[in-house]
Amino acid sequence: MYSIVSTGIVCGIQSLFIQVEADVSDGMPTFEMVGALSSEVKEAKERIRAAIRNSGFCLAPKRVTVNLYPADIHKAGTGFDLPIALAVLAAYGQVSQACLEGILFAGEISLNGEILPATGVLPMALAAKEAGKEVVCIPRANIGEAQVVRGMKILPVDSLRQAIAQVEGFCRNPQSAETAEPKKDFWDGAGAPACDFADIRGQRVLKRACEVAAAGRHNMLMLGMPGSGKTMAAKAIAGILPPLTEEEALELAKIYSVSGMFGQREAGQFWTRPFRSPHHTVSAAGLAGGGAAPKPGELSLAHKGVLFLDELTEYKKPVLEVMRQPLEERVIRLVRSSGTYVYPADVMLVAAMNIATTKLIQWETAEKPENKAFRGFCGFIFSLFEPFFC
Repeated sequence: MYSIVSTGIVCGIQSLFIQVEADVSDGMPTFEMVGALSSEVKEAKERIRAAIRNSGFCLAPKRVTVNLYPADIHKAGTGFDLPIALAVLAAYGQVSQACLEGILFAGEISLNGEILPATGVLPMALAAKEAGKEVVCIPRANIGEAQVVRGMKILPVDSLRQAIAQVEGFCRNPQSAETAEPKKDFWDGAGAPACDFADIRGQRVLKRACEVAAAGRHNMLMLGMPGSGKTMAAKAIAGILPPLTEEEALELAKIYSVSGMFGQREAGQFWTRPFRSPHHTVSAAGLAGGGAAPKPGELSLAHKGVLFLDELTEYKKPVLEVMRQPLEERVIRLVRSSGTYVYPADVMLVAAMNIATTKLIQWETAEKPENKAFRGFCGFIFSLFEPFFC
């Protein structure tokens, strides 16, 4: 028998539809999976076999072939486990194919049949709504992401057996199935900023410089003694920037959904400007994004907010050079063999240096004029900013 189930894959912060086909036929008992799959997707067949068995289903030894198309798109991640398991069960006749139509599925499966959370559920739900689908079946831990999408019906599940019961119950009577209500607090407005600008006492020149920089979204470099309030001022800048629009808040929520960090921010906090302060040991990939399965970096996590680099001279030069193009174009393009990933990176860059460090730079350049590499490095740092010396 043949069956087909809809799911999605995240490319950048957008989602593409993936169709999971399953075919069960007579022949040598095998379980084959094709369609440009990564190692974690290929390993899904072992998880699915154990999950189906431990969920109480008995499948006859047959030749099982699973295809994920379009076949020219590289598939990575563990969110394909649930749709593959349901496609196989439907091909065996254990689940009605008619009940699976019009629903987008995503989720990872453990060996005992438990449904574990997946990343990128929010972009998938938005893509499903744009494509005309009204129902998504996702892990219960990902309810908060799908509830952001207005008008979307959600079937939250904890196990494979419950997923089948939910889908069949919704097919028979859409009103009787357990569905999650839309998340209203996401659209209710902004939360409180991390640091209130009004709490800064004195520092008139510093506050005026922060206001001018925030008004024009200029990059800013602060020089001062340790403990003079540079970090506090950087945190407060995010609070005096204009409120995020609905489109910007949704874009920021998609970035955190793809990163697997959606649960680390309260719903109302997506309306506040983010503040990110990576340590000076951060790598170029940690700042710009990347990895075996590309994920957004600190530049994207600070989208529409403030990226604060404390002790700027401690950062490695290759890490600082990564920021040159994103600061100009406001996006990051990661080109990999599996495709091109585009992440937004519209940030206000704020950096800080100690006065002692500044004097060291002046001494080095004055006493060692032959040290061209060092002078070039210092010139590169200052070229990133429209400086405000405070």
